[in-house]
Amino acid sequence: MLAIRLKRVGRKGQPLYRVMVSDKTRDMYGDHLEALGSYNPHSKVANLKAERIKYWLSVGATTSATVHNLLVKEKIITEKKVKAVAISKKRQVKLDAKKKADEKGAASEAAA
Repeated sequence: MLAIRLKRVGRKGQPLYRVMVSDKTRDMYGDHLEALGSYNPHSKVANLKAERIKYWLSVGATTSATVHNLLVKEKIITEKKVKAVAISKKRQVKLDAKKKADEKGAASEAAA
């Protein structure tokens, strides 16, 4: 199964990403089939080969969530963005507890 994913390049603290197509089980830093463009997260500039990306998608390649959202943003594909970041259960419990504490504090201030 083929996947279109990001490969991190660049110096420490200054990441740049290359959009690559490779086998899903392979390491991104090893062999790949084709480089499809690049993305600079600092300047938000994406240089993508739209025709090649559409070709690989038509052959059955899937995209990672981040690449999918990048392609939607660049209007290469016309779908909705997907959730790319997952919150762990432990973190979700902390966020819920903080939200309840904030609501309780706001309610006590309104009553006073």
